[in-house]
Amino acid sequence: MAQDSSSPGGSLGVKAVDEVQAMIQKSLQLPKVKFLRQRMAEAGCTVKDNFFRAVVCQGRKGMAYFAPGHGIFVCSNHVTFQDEVNQLIIHELIHAYDDCRAVNLRWNNCAHQACSEIRAGHLSGDCHFMRELLRGHFKLRGHEPECIRRRVLLSLFSNPNCVGSAAKDSMEDVWDICYNDTQPFDKAP
Repeated sequence: MAQDSSSPGGSLGVKAVDEVQAMIQKSLQLPKVKFLRQRMAEAGCTVKDNFFRAVVCQGRKGMAYFAPGHGIFVCSNHVTFQDEVNQLIIHELIHAYDDCRAVNLRWNNCAHQACSEIRAGHLSGDCHFMRELLRGHFKLRGHEPECIRRRVLLSLFSNPNCVGSAAKDSMEDVWDICYNDTQPFDKAP
């Protein structure tokens, strides 16, 4: 008997919003998530549990997003596994931390977005060797910077202010400073 693809465990692996919300709650117990939330609180940006929400995303390509002033949203129709949710929460918390600590951060500015994407890719573990293998990328040496660059560009291309060569140029302009900025960590985890 075929299952409804929108039901829990459906044929497409789509998760219900309440299932993903429960996965988010598990993610909030991770040491790295607790650390990031603590550092945000110390910077004056307390992050309560309701800052993280599972939603159904229509027309969005990503699996999660940070909306300044609103929180972190995980697309229940785009995630399947707890590990994905864990990684997404950490990645988006880096953006939230950047938004908290920056005085003049403008998300529609290509260079500003590129910097936060570089930091999130580098500090969250998005480009860990095993994750890259699972994505079908088999490069052994230098895989992490290459992965970060690829993923930064994908994100920037969704910004209408980053058309043409602006995305790549902005990323390259801020790469060294942003890649080496490991705050709130002492070094890249």
